[in-house]
Amino acid sequence: MPRSWFSASAAVMVVVLQTGVTRSVAAQASAVTAPQTGNDVLVTGTRTRPSGWREAETSHVVILSDGPQAELVRLARNVERLHFLLSGLTGRVDAPDDTVKLRVTLIGDVPEFQALDLRNIRWQQGPFNELFTLTRFYDPRGNGAVMATTRVDQQIAIARTTATAAQVLGTLQAQGLNTGGGAPAPGSAAGGNPADSAALQSALIGNFAGGLRGPRDLVVGTGERTIPVSAESLLYAGYAQHFLLTYFPAAYPRWYLDGFAQIFASMVVRGDNVIEFGRSPRGTSAVLNEFGPFPLAAVLDDTYLTERQHKTGWTPIHAWLLTHFLFFSDTRRPQLRRYLALRANGADAATAAAVFGDQRQLARELRAYFGARKPYERVTYPPTRNEEPVVRRLTEGEAAFVKGRLELDARVTIPPAASAGADATQARVLDRVHSDALARRDRWLAGLHRDAERFTADPEAQLLLAEAECRSDHPAACLAAAQRAEALTPSDGRASTWRGLALALAAVEAQGADRETGLAAARSVIADANRRNPEAIDPLLAYHQSFVAAGQMPPVAATDGLQKAMQAVPAASTTRLALANDLAARGQTDAARAVALPVAVGAYDSPERDGARALLAAPSP
Repeated sequence: MPRSWFSASAAVMVVVLQTGVTRSVAAQASAVTAPQTGNDVLVTGTRTRPSGWREAETSHVVILSDGPQAELVRLARNVERLHFLLSGLTGRVDAPDDTVKLRVTLIGDVPEFQALDLRNIRWQQGPFNELFTLTRFYDPRGNGAVMATTRVDQQIAIARTTATAAQVLGTLQAQGLNTGGGAPAPGSAAGGNPADSAALQSALIGNFAGGLRGPRDLVVGTGERTIPVSAESLLYAGYAQHFLLTYFPAAYPRWYLDGFAQIFASMVVRGDNVIEFGRSPRGTSAVLNEFGPFPLAAVLDDTYLTERQHKTGWTPIHAWLLTHFLFFSDTRRPQLRRYLALRANGADAATAAAVFGDQRQLARELRAYFGARKPYERVTYPPTRNEEPVVRRLTEGEAAFVKGRLELDARVTIPPAASAGADATQARVLDRVHSDALARRDRWLAGLHRDAERFTADPEAQLLLAEAECRSDHPAACLAAAQRAEALTPSDGRASTWRGLALALAAVEAQGADRETGLAAARSVIADANRRNPEAIDPLLAYHQSFVAAGQMPPVAATDGLQKAMQAVPAASTTRLALANDLAARGQTDAARAVALPVAVGAYDSPERDGARALLAAPSP
């Protein structure tokens, strides 16, 4: 039954955990400052025709879509409502917010989304049964998190049924449908035999293919049991996770983040001032009856993470049921808080799970909860809280690189080659993965160059190319693209940032005085970009990178800038690891470990995880 506005039971939706990060590396001050002059960074003919893409921006999110404007506006409003709801549940209403807005791209359909081959290298779900591999991409990048999903509703076939063509024909005949090619049977649709098609008969023989489908997928579904997955539920689930990782960053277990997302995936807005959340997802009973119970101990001790998708019975519905039960149980909710606090402080999964006591009893309660009526929340809020998004239409030049910007991080992040002491078999695997990634990146860069040549007068095209080349350690190509962008928009600090970093990467290769002179000049360019826009993240990251690339210890101003960048994008594992390394190098071991902990033992594998774990394992000075 409905509960009251921000009730006590719902107020425990997150565990607020402090990371223990110092506010200033230099003097532990409450504010971060740095000189505003010299090389120090201040830490405080395009295709202009309109495209089919639009951008809607609110206070906390930017959503891009090539769908109808009315649908885009509705979703942007609702995401802002979800943000307000989550803020109310966590005591953050009207709290200051200096974080970078999440950038969401809504892709047309499942095949179109899959064709992008977006690689989730810093976010994973489940692992759920292979039928539930949902189309969502999330990347907490250093300069701002991005997310992508489809903008169409989908279906998941949860039962695989065998049927022969003869059986299907018999069913059609029993229903009075025409199967003989003559006159239609009474009450049937006029015309032809629906089973005459060889392709249709072939599709009806053997196991039906299960899994995710969009409305354009022409797959026969006769005999299957399916559940709907709405496009907006994927959007709401993704934003709920992003909210938690942004405003309450910690080392959460993955099952909790998956379950938390599902609780808000079913959010419904009624009128102008009512929100409901926590209702059972559509298809809950069908999924749980089909897949059955999942071993609770395997979830709480994280061993379920090693199961293969084609064998596991773990689904998003299971994650929802467990999390929903723990949220709304007055007895279990305090245990959940203690469990999450232990995990956030680095306790191993089995030790943390001991707070629940007898897990067999917990499993019995969970089974009983499956058959019981589930509580949900209904929130009434002032209509004045509704925010109208600002909508603009992208130009053809901007639209041409929407997908390229999504692909960027996964294409330029290259797994390391095998180390000198690696086992021979392992070394071959690592070297092959490394070389394949390099080849894939180079092909992608070549395509990006071809596209940029079509839009030589478009600054966004040149900026994307400059960033991609700088992050691929190609200073000459980065510098050329940055200079083209700077010529088009001389006042845009982004172009200056990439020009400065390109100059720094080139200077690293110089010798003697030329090296130091070149680095100083490059840092001056980056500092100028920072002064133009002190809130921009890229100049802070580039300034710090100019020292790391040169093998130099970053100065305090660079480390303070990195800390500001982490506060703007708290889930960025690249920034966290870089900051943790700086802090450790200065002897601030406890602060370094607090910063690195969510990367080292948090929910998601990332390219930075091994480095974070090595930092935690290093002996204290």
